[in-house]
Amino acid sequence: MGEHDGRRLGELIERLSARGVLRGVLRGVLSPATGDADAPVRGIHFDSRRVEPGGVFVAIPGTYADGHDFAAAAAGRGAIALIVERELPGIAVSQLVVEAARPALAIAAAWYEGDPSARLGIVGVTGTDGKTTTCHLVAAVLRAAGLPAGLVTTVGVTIGGREHGYTGHTTPEAPIVQAQLSAMLAAGDRFAIVESTSHGLALDRVAEIEFDVAVLTNISHEHLDLHGTPGAYRAAKRRLFEWLAPPAGAGKEWPKTAVINGADEWADEFIRAARTAGARVITYAADPAVAADVSARRLDERWDGLTIDAVTPRWQAPVEVRLPGSFNALNALAAIAVGEALGLEPDAIRTGIAAVSGVDGRMERIEAGQPFAVFVDFAHTPGALAAALDGLAPLARARGGGLISLFGSPGRRDIAKRPMMGRAAGERSRVVVLTDDDPRDDDRQQILEQIARGAEAAGRRRGHDLFLIPDRAAAIRHALSLARSADIVLLAGKGHEATLATAEGPVAWDEAAVARAALAEMGFAPPLTRDAQGEAMPR
Repeated sequence: MGEHDGRRLGELIERLSARGVLRGVLRGVLSPATGDADAPVRGIHFDSRRVEPGGVFVAIPGTYADGHDFAAAAAGRGAIALIVERELPGIAVSQLVVEAARPALAIAAAWYEGDPSARLGIVGVTGTDGKTTTCHLVAAVLRAAGLPAGLVTTVGVTIGGREHGYTGHTTPEAPIVQAQLSAMLAAGDRFAIVESTSHGLALDRVAEIEFDVAVLTNISHEHLDLHGTPGAYRAAKRRLFEWLAPPAGAGKEWPKTAVINGADEWADEFIRAARTAGARVITYAADPAVAADVSARRLDERWDGLTIDAVTPRWQAPVEVRLPGSFNALNALAAIAVGEALGLEPDAIRTGIAAVSGVDGRMERIEAGQPFAVFVDFAHTPGALAAALDGLAPLARARGGGLISLFGSPGRRDIAKRPMMGRAAGERSRVVVLTDDDPRDDDRQQILEQIARGAEAAGRRRGHDLFLIPDRAAAIRHALSLARSADIVLLAGKGHEATLATAEGPVAWDEAAVARAALAEMGFAPPLTRDAQGEAMPR
């Protein structure tokens, strides 16, 4: 028997009814046989093109298309039922009419996969910046403690220790993420760390997941194109902490805990939400002036990382963080706080954090023997860009150099952040280079002009220390050509992403490879290492 055998349509109807989202069931108008409660369900789908015989199609109203318009096509492909927000006359399969399709999709997906989150420890990580790195640090801490952990993050999915690559969304749609959790359970994982974006929370992609620990990294300006206001953005993030209410049935062995950056402007708002849900709260902060449960008494920075003297209610000890940039102290402290929430051994916490030497596209150093330093990072918000540059600034000063920043801002997205990013870079960089970052079908030059206003307000001058070059590869070459021997060049915004979204469609992109190619054109080559036979080979 397959793992989904035994799933019956009548049980799905009961689950939707029990959750209070079902308004009624309409039988097929042409065939009295359709909609039999004993009919086996073979899948939950939100894309009509992927429906197979026996599947249930959920019609989601979207920004650019309405799933109800594709319901007939789903029925034609063999769907045995449709979950809809309104009756669709003339379609000969049962229609389960619900209050809202997205919550129903999450309920159906969790039901179909057998509620895997009820049998896994679940850590959800949300915030504007630092989510992916924090997820990887938490996973490493759990693994060091002997608790295999899967990952759902921006840079990819890890199941049973195997990496599966980028899925296209930081937080996938509910049927995908529930299937991933089910696969983790089958692969022997004890925990799942789920990067929970504001989109994923607002659109119910992670609804019906039984979270045990919720982490807040920070709140700054982002995604107002979706949420409209900062308050709505925070409200979406806050859902993760509101969901920490204990389940009605038997709980899991881990107490519901909120791990919150105590230095964040909005920390109290999230602390209240967690406590209202009945969860305990653990705060963390890197600033010694901020009272927190988990803190850093001292921080020493190096090229390859930093050492923090961590202080928790249970222990005090130095922790090695093999990630450059002072902002990674906060990510490490968040992971330490998760370890405290789960009662893990201090040695396992420290070992796990020290085991993470890098995350794709997150402060990834590009080394080709050049006298200046080059980093690729995903920083794509004003706060993240400022934090990245602030983290690199002491390293540049120690070398006697300055910062060169290269970045852009996506098309068809939040435009208010564009001058904010320009100002953040202009205030911190010796040179600012503005370039494409997924312009889509927006005016490329206009995007750069909007960013440039902020950089110019910070004193940058065009043609002198401010350059607008839409072609990203050409911009990278120019930024590197301007670097002095002790400078640090930050290539921000794309990080791990494998495509560049243009008006003509997605174009293959690899930021690190483009940077290496540009350095090679300048006459630099990666340092050599030795293979098992002692032969020299590029590193």
